[in-house]
Amino acid sequence: IDIVISSIGITRQKDNLSYMDVDYRGNYNLLKEAVNHSVSKFIYISALHNSQNRILKILQAKLKFENELIGSGLNYSIVRTNGFFSDMLEYLKMAQKGKGYVFGSGDYRVNPIHGEDLAEFCVEQTSTGKQIVEVGGPDILTHNEVLKTAFNVFGKPQKIARIPLWIKSIALIFLRTFTSLKTYGPLEFFLTVLTQDMVAPMYGNHHLKDYYEKMKNQL
Repeated sequence: IDIVISSIGITRQKDNLSYMDVDYRGNYNLLKEAVNHSVSKFIYISALHNSQNRILKILQAKLKFENELIGSGLNYSIVRTNGFFSDMLEYLKMAQKGKGYVFGSGDYRVNPIHGEDLAEFCVEQTSTGKQIVEVGGPDILTHNEVLKTAFNVFGKPQKIARIPLWIKSIALIFLRTFTSLKTYGPLEFFLTVLTQDMVAPMYGNHHLKDYYEKMKNQL
């Protein structure tokens, strides 16, 4: 093996493993093997804005591994992405049911990326000297626009409810106090990234509307 590209990480919790078990320790074990076998490059898929959101458990684990990778002595690239098309399926499911929800005004922006585009981007990094790069998809959309796109795919009226931001803050306090990490970990991540701009340099040829058209009959 000459080059390692790792996308190891918890997305939806289905067992008793923690973020430190998977996002940190799983990648660290892989890194140790890579060092032992003198691979030419290690590429790690991380998350956008992880430094400013370091209070989140998932990002603490990712940052800890990033530091291990930086100090490993290997040639490396850290690819920080802002979310995938698959993360946007919840909006399509809401539109299918006839009503959607956004936080605040719904004007926070995001440009999620398709998995195929991200894969091509990572392959490109195998021959560059860039150590930390950010990447998103080709379309920058507000959450309102994402939801409207989903409604249009189903040809349904756009019914959008807006959740006040103070409700999010109370929900996070409740989740962190009364639920386990297995429960609140993914929720605190999504509640946080949905209430801030998550825009990265644009890349790729896949568009969210086309993805929604493809997925609407598979829900």
